[in-house]
Amino acid sequence: MHPLLRARAERQFGLFTAPDARRAGYEHGEIRHLCSSGTWTRMRRGIYALTDELAAARAAGRSHTVDCTAVVLELGRPDLAVSHSSAFRLLGLPARRLLLPDTVRLTDPELWRRGKGFTVNRAPLSAGEVEVRGPLRITTPARTLVDCARQWPLEDAVVAMDAALLRGAVSRQALDAAVAAARTWPGAPRSARAAGLADGRAESPLETRGRLRMLGAGFPLPELQVEIHLAGRLLGVADAWFEEAAVVVEFDGRIKYTDPWRGRSPEQVLWEEKRREDTMRAEGIRVLRIVDADLDTGWDPVEDRLRSMLAVPGPARRRFTTTARARGIVRAG
Repeated sequence: MHPLLRARAERQFGLFTAPDARRAGYEHGEIRHLCSSGTWTRMRRGIYALTDELAAARAAGRSHTVDCTAVVLELGRPDLAVSHSSAFRLLGLPARRLLLPDTVRLTDPELWRRGKGFTVNRAPLSAGEVEVRGPLRITTPARTLVDCARQWPLEDAVVAMDAALLRGAVSRQALDAAVAAARTWPGAPRSARAAGLADGRAESPLETRGRLRMLGAGFPLPELQVEIHLAGRLLGVADAWFEEAAVVVEFDGRIKYTDPWRGRSPEQVLWEEKRREDTMRAEGIRVLRIVDADLDTGWDPVEDRLRSMLAVPGPARRRFTTTARARGIVRAG
């Protein structure tokens, strides 16, 4: 590939346009031959990629970035921004796959358009709501979360906001400002409700979903990520803590046991948790464990058990102390 075209492609996530190719000396017939031979791949009208590099990008999980870039290059509108579910995918935050279609979502202040593989929404875009990443203009995390929350189910929107707050992708102030800026837009009450429920101390989607399930059942709001200290040492950290009843709620994701972090084996994790729970029970602390299946068809018995536990006050005299963490921890595993 000509150095001029190579340099252009490197600035555009491996893509280049027909005018880029012609400026580097490639004529129409040569472009057609390179495509028919499989050396180049025609992404969209007038948009190309090196076939081998395109395959490598898709294998590395950058498919949507490439697809967004191809659409943006084809449309050629300077004020266009990648938005909604597409911007969310580029953030790398967790969401159910059905909420992240392959259709490229974009926003333009002056244009509404739908085409093959893309949708452009017409909506305002202030300078503070857009970030630049290479050839792409992308809505900021705060604007992206609000746009998604205006359309997604409440639980999914809170999971997304919790994850963004936990990872530092968005601040509480920026999220609240984005909600306020969109207050007159369709779906604005949905995004406001989601933001009101969001808490960046939740360390997994399971913890978020469990918290919402407990709130929906009428339980008081638990404190999150509470350190429990005994005799000057950290006994454990409760995912959710009910102070009056001295009840710990642990949300057990399978990955904790199949891929433990900090180099521990699954056996070590189980043994440490058993010892920790034994010590807690000896101090009058009760523990309830919740897994994914409990939040669906298995919720009723879990709710009954938690209600019974909370109906009994915790120990009057407590040797342990508790301290809520200001932030959750992003786990490596």
